[in-house]
Amino acid sequence: MRTGATTSQGPTRPPGGMADRVRRGAVQQATLRTHNLSEVLRAVVEAPEAPTRARIASALGVTRATASDLVDRLIAAGLLVELEQEALGRAGRPGMLLGVGTRAVVGLGLEVQVDHLAVRATDLTGASVAEAHRPGDYRGSDPRVVARQLARLAAPIVEGLDGGPHAPGSGPVVGACVSVPALLDQGLVRLAPNLGWQDVDLAALIAADDALQGIAVRVGNDADLSARAEVQARAHAEGTPRAAQSFLYVAGEVGIGGAIVVDGEVSAGRGGWSGEIGHAVIDRSGPRCGCGATGCLETYAGRDAITDAAGLPRDTPVAELAAAASTGPRRNRVRRALDTAAEALGVAVATALNLVDVEHVVLGGVYGALFEHLEGGIRAQITTRVLAARWAEVAVSRAVAGPDAAVTGAGLRVLDDVVRDPSLWMGEARPPSIRRRGPGPSAPRP
Repeated sequence: MRTGATTSQGPTRPPGGMADRVRRGAVQQATLRTHNLSEVLRAVVEAPEAPTRARIASALGVTRATASDLVDRLIAAGLLVELEQEALGRAGRPGMLLGVGTRAVVGLGLEVQVDHLAVRATDLTGASVAEAHRPGDYRGSDPRVVARQLARLAAPIVEGLDGGPHAPGSGPVVGACVSVPALLDQGLVRLAPNLGWQDVDLAALIAADDALQGIAVRVGNDADLSARAEVQARAHAEGTPRAAQSFLYVAGEVGIGGAIVVDGEVSAGRGGWSGEIGHAVIDRSGPRCGCGATGCLETYAGRDAITDAAGLPRDTPVAELAAAASTGPRRNRVRRALDTAAEALGVAVATALNLVDVEHVVLGGVYGALFEHLEGGIRAQITTRVLAARWAEVAVSRAVAGPDAAVTGAGLRVLDDVVRDPSLWMGEARPPSIRRRGPGPSAPRP
């Protein structure tokens, strides 16, 4: 029965008195205001060109007065800034162009990869505010030692941003996310074959270090986070709206990661385990993989597999590997190794495309640097094996997010919380539990 419907006993009324109805009305109004703040901030963050208040009002379907009020609140919090007046080619009063405040909040991205550790503080535009890298060999490493090293690598950046972990007042670091090449389950590293880790609570190990005291830490898969960074980079570089982007992302390192992006969002699957293209079977009688199976894509197209087949040391820089395919005494052997990798990649990618139905493949990681040597072989397999390719051409392109996409995506993952609910980082609306650092221990973990 609908509330207020008339019965033989008179009209029914909502439970509770006037005070309850006032409180419910206040909650609904606050929820609407939070939603509107989020939509305005998102509109500026994702805009390929700086908008004005009037354009935001038109895009969101609100009055100019409402849009102006929301923008002013976000400017007061430092989340937005005014740039300059728009250039008009017509009569009328020009509006002020709006941009993203680049230092009000930053997300701390951390990365564990087989051959390096990285830290990057990222602003809402995806730009780096500060960063640090540490090369190394982390195969078979102790996760406790790695967590300590990563926290110590991050410590000077955190201190430089907000005066250290015990500084009074609010700081710009709103949280941290660590990228790891692994299967994750509710924030736990269930399996990282190339690191030799299993059932590791990496977030807890990192958060326990004094260097990151008070900063909420979560964990993300490296390919998923790289794809997140790729979405934002394409929006800014090409003007492609986030919602218009759908692609299969494949990143080559020692291992091979994959991610599926549909309408600008990374599709992680029910358990968050989708995209493990590196363990697609190329030949079940093939070489033994670090995951325990045989014939996985990684054994043909991972970076170690390519350098081994090329007769080069595993620590050969990717730029030298690419150059060796063009000149030098090993060029024929290097080309054969790259051709083998491209064919295996093409088979795995074609299989994935037949399953997920996207029309764009993006190659990241070392595959970006080797793109010219891999593209042709991958395209040949797509043309032959993807059933829909005869009617809908599949684009294959190089990633634009750069070599540090995973650690950038980790920072952006944290900042997604700010865009989702800016009120938590806006002065009087900020709860005491996150006043100093960020969302606190109750922040959601993937």
